[in-house]
Parts: sequence; structure tokens; C-alpha cells
Amino acid sequence: MIKYLFSALMVWSSVMSGQEKGVISGAFETNANVFLRDSAINAINTPQYDRQFFGGEAWLNLNYSIKDFTLGVRFDMFNNSNLRNPTDSYSGIGIGRWFVQKKLDKVEISAGYLYDQIGSGVLFRAFENRPLFIDNALYSARIKYNFNDSWNVTGFAGKQKNAFDTYSGNLKGVRLEGFLSLGSEESPVTLAPGIGFVNRTISDENMAGVADALRTYLEEDRFMPNHNVYGGTFYNTAQYKGFSLYTEVTLKSDDIFYNPFAEKREIIGSSIGKLEQKTGSVLYSSLSYTKGKLGINVEAKRTENFNFRIDPNQRLLRGLVNFLLPLNRQNTYRLTARYSPAAQDLSEMAYAADIRYKFSKAFSAAVNVSDIRTIEGGRLFQEIYTELVYKYKRKWQLISGVQLLTYNQEVYEMKSEVPLVKTVVPYVDFLYRFTSSRSLRTEFQYMKTDQDFGSWLFGLVEYSVAPKWNFEVSGMYNVKPKKENPKGEIEKIFYPTLGVVYFSDAQRYSLRYVKQVEGVVCSGGICRLEPAFSGFRFSMNTTF
Repeated sequence: MIKYLFSALMVWSSVMSGQEKGVISGAFETNANVFLRDSAINAINTPQYDRQFFGGEAWLNLNYSIKDFTLGVRFDMFNNSNLRNPTDSYSGIGIGRWFVQKKLDKVEISAGYLYDQIGSGVLFRAFENRPLFIDNALYSARIKYNFNDSWNVTGFAGKQKNAFDTYSGNLKGVRLEGFLSLGSEESPVTLAPGIGFVNRTISDENMAGVADALRTYLEEDRFMPNHNVYGGTFYNTAQYKGFSLYTEVTLKSDDIFYNPFAEKREIIGSSIGKLEQKTGSVLYSSLSYTKGKLGINVEAKRTENFNFRIDPNQRLLRGLVNFLLPLNRQNTYRLTARYSPAAQDLSEMAYAADIRYKFSKAFSAAVNVSDIRTIEGGRLFQEIYTELVYKYKRKWQLISGVQLLTYNQEVYEMKSEVPLVKTVVPYVDFLYRFTSSRSLRTEFQYMKTDQDFGSWLFGLVEYSVAPKWNFEVSGMYNVKPKKENPKGEIEKIFYPTLGVVYFSDAQRYSLRYVKQVEGVVCSGGICRLEPAFSGFRFSMNTTF
């Protein structure tokens, strides 16, 4: 089908070439991993370490635009990849995405694998996150009608993408968005309201899986499953002078979801984890204020029973229809980011505040606080993060601070009978510029904790020769270990990284030798447990 679309497009382009030339753009990205078995850090017992020794991925995007017409296609390849499942191997190759878009006066029509969202994505978000093997594009048709420059309505219907196929079951939705300006020209109040509705229909095939599971439950835990669920959301951004207030209220009718923490009473015995059917809700609001040197942002979110999937039989990151905003700070340093919480969809009451103040051109400070609990009050995550930044002309820059953190491994990593992880992490980041093209950056971090793996020390040295080269040497050392290795011994282990990055125009190449401890990998509040890694990693990406 793709080749016929391109053939038709090229013929049309030839006809139109006398009026307007088309534009081709694209991007290429590839990752390649060489796996070196290392039993000391538990980098063993996966297909890659045991027999394959190589795994990689590649994506090639091509877009063609002419007049008001756009066509896109993406080639995907997975070769012994551990992205889909970090402890398994996946291979697949083919067209991962294609789409066609056309503007007709006030109407925009689209078809194919489409990315979109309603509001912040709490009710519906079709998106891609490659490091976590998430590609929830909607294989669908979409129509958008623009009433004027301020108001538009969009409708869509289709099936959710599943690697090179689609999940059974259907999604339909509609979204109305607008913009209003009130008040005087000197002190305007602007509103950007929106409302959306989504319906998901479970396929007969998936409902059969639900019915089979319910037959094993005791009578008091069974329910009559609904094929359809209906969700609605209202959201608005209000702005006045230095204030900005975003509010979103999302509700969902009785829906089937899996509760991993609920007791399942079966005909024979009992266990933890069962299907339930309940209504769901998410309430979210953020208020920000900026004036002069001061910036403040506060957020609050309440989530209850909002696990929303195309198929309730799916687990972990599979079949997600929506996206729940994380309220914790998105940290970048190695040790401050080691314990990151995944947004909880069944019971979460989260608060966050970020305050920044610029004392002068050279000196600024920031404090970020987040507190996440269950609706019942159980502690999940708490973080206090401070940051001081000092810049001396264009010669050097110092960033320093401390992080205090509490993390619930039982909930976030499904580890039973483990205590709350409590850490203290001071950090220093120093950048020195020798010339306009040569610089040296160093990082030093120390994590003090008596839980999980114990205390850590991390250091990094990065030398840059702009605009072509970056050289990196870093190491993570388990200075006060708590866990036993596979041999039953407690030993101090050093995890080194050696890397080089080369830039050439729009191309970027990187090669690293990496030894990495197991941990949680998060991207935008979506997390998964990543096993230990030992080996070489190569990546290349470019745009054209």
C-alpha cells in the first residue's frame, strides 16, 4: 500500500512541479549494543548475554510535503533488541508508521498511524517513546474543522498500534478547543478551554480473556464486565499578567483494569492481583507565577482507578490509551535520577512546588519539593532538591546542591518486604571553558543510603572540542554495598563508562563502553525496571 501512495504522490508532484516544488525531509536513528557477560554484576541469563551477543534498533523517517499535502512513512527494525522486554529478545522489521494529511480550506483530514492527545493526555494520548518501546500511534482516520483562528473541533476513530500490528478493540474520540481574550488591552485575561470525549470498545477476543479470569474468582469478587467505557475531560489554561493556571478534570465510567495490589480469592487458595471494574477520575491543576527574578510553580494531582488500556488483559507498558503527568522533578544527574517514581494510576495524591530566584546575572538558586502518597495516605515518594548556580563571566560555571529522597520500592519496583529507600545526595557540576571551542566539565555525586544496594560514589569528566568532539570518562562505585552478588558475596563493585561523541553537520555518532547497575529507567513519568548491562553501545542519528 505504501508504494502505491508514494507512486501516486510522485505522479501528482510531477504534474504540480511547474507551480510548486515539494519538500522531502527525514531523520535516521540507530542503536547497536554488544553484550559482554559479567556474572559479578548479574549481567547474565538473557538471550543476548547467553548466545546472541548483539542487539540493535533502527528507525528511518521520510516526509514529503507539497502545497497542503503531506505524506510520511517510517521504517522500523529490531534485531535481537531488548527494548520490548529488557530480559528477552525481540526481532521485527517493516513499516512502523505511515500517514497522509491534507488541508482543505477549513478542514484538515488525516489517515494512517497518527499521534495526538486530548488536553495533557490524561484521557487520551497517542505517542511514541523509543527508549521504553512505546509506540501507541492510533491507526485511524481523523478530521479537524477550524471554525476560525480561535476554535476548532477534531474527531478520530481507529485501533491502537502494537509493534507491526494493531490491538483488537476500537477507540473513538472528539475534542473541542478554543481561545478567549477578556478584559482590557492593558490587562487582558486569556482563556484556552477544551473538552474531550473518548469511547473504548473491548473486542470479543479480549473479553473472552477477561471472562476466563473471572471464572476462577470467588462469587463475591466477580462482576459483569462492560464492553464499553466512556471518558470525558475538561481542561483550561487561564492567564493574567504573571499568573498562569491550568486545570483538568477527567472522569471515566466503569472500566475493567488489573489491580496488582488487591487480594484475589480463588476457588483454590488466594493470591495478590486481580481484575476489577470501577469508575475512575483524575484531578490536576498547576499554578505558575513569574515576575522579574522570581519564578514559582505549584502542582497538585489526585488519581483514582485510572488504569486505561485498549485491552485490560495487558500489563506493564502495553496497550496504554492515556498518559499520566508525573509531578516529581525530572532529574538528569546519575545518582539524583537513580530512584524515579512512575505515575500511579490506581491511587495517588501528589503535590509539587518549584521556586527559582535569580539574585544577579551570575547567581541563581532553586528549590523543588514533591510529595506523593496513596489516597489513603501511604507514603510513595518524597523529594527535596536544592540547586545553586554561579556563572563567572563566560569562563566557568558551578552548579551544586543536595537531594533528600524517600522512595517506596514495594510499589514502584514490586519488591516485597523491603524498607523505604532513604537517600541523601550532594552533587557538584563544574564547567570550565579554556577557549570558545574547548571546555572541561566534571561531575561529582555521593549517595548515602542504608537500603537497596547501599551507598554510591559517582564521578564524571567530559572534555569537549567544539563543534566536533566530546570525550567522557565516568565511574559509579558501590562504596558501602548491601546486596550480595550471585556468588553470595558482598563486594564493592566499580561500574565504569568510557565514551566518545562525534558531530558532523546534522549527524551525531557516539560509542561507549558501559558497565551499569540494575535500576529503574524513567522517561516523563513512565518507568520500567532495567537489568544490569555490560558491553558496548553505539548510536547514530541524523536529520535531513
